[in-house]
Amino acid sequence: MTRSTPVATRSRPKAPSPAAGPLKRYRSSVGKKAVMAVTGAVLVLFLIAHAIGNLKVFLGRQDFDHYSHWLRTIGEPAIPHRVFLTILEVVLVVAVILHMWAAVSLARQARRARPIRYAARPKAHENRYATHVMRYGGIVILLFVIWHLLDLTFGAVNPKGGKAEAYDKVVADFDPSRWYISLFYVVAVVLVGLHLRHGLFSAVQTLGWGRRGRYPAVRLAADVVAALLVIGFVSVPVMVTIGVVK
Repeated sequence: MTRSTPVATRSRPKAPSPAAGPLKRYRSSVGKKAVMAVTGAVLVLFLIAHAIGNLKVFLGRQDFDHYSHWLRTIGEPAIPHRVFLTILEVVLVVAVILHMWAAVSLARQARRARPIRYAARPKAHENRYATHVMRYGGIVILLFVIWHLLDLTFGAVNPKGGKAEAYDKVVADFDPSRWYISLFYVVAVVLVGLHLRHGLFSAVQTLGWGRRGRYPAVRLAADVVAALLVIGFVSVPVMVTIGVVK
């Protein structure tokens, strides 16, 4: 009797699911950089709008409180009270979470791809500085955002409490006797500016919006935008602390 030799059957590769393509793309380093750039753009637009709103404190109590109430009534009566603001807050939270996820994922990929550091070079020092600013500055910024929400948004840690008007909460928060709060605010905002300065330039590179020859102009624009935002945000606690805004 002769034994029959089993015929090897070649298995066909499974067809990728329709969602595999986009999912794989966003899991790649390029996709994560794109997520960082897009969510960063959303946060930058919010910062610009927020800074403009904060500067209304220099117009006086009535204008600033009116602006605060207007934020909660956008869209009325077509949409209920505060719904627009709540949607905006949800979008910002999602953008922050995705931004942090992309940043942590990219840092882990870079660490796995280059376990041994290169020899020290001027470019390497510059990249290391940017990495420290983005990483540790991001942690401080996150803590600052949490404090800022508890302080001026919900009033949980504000001397005037949550039911006070917006103008009263700002003045009470940056009272000269609470100089350490103003100092923390200024330091955090400066870190926001450094984070923003590097992030704007990196976003242009990632999304391919500018040619290499235009990078100096892009870097200058990032410096100007970051500096203006820092000045806008810092001016409020400084002017309250020195007594210009009372």
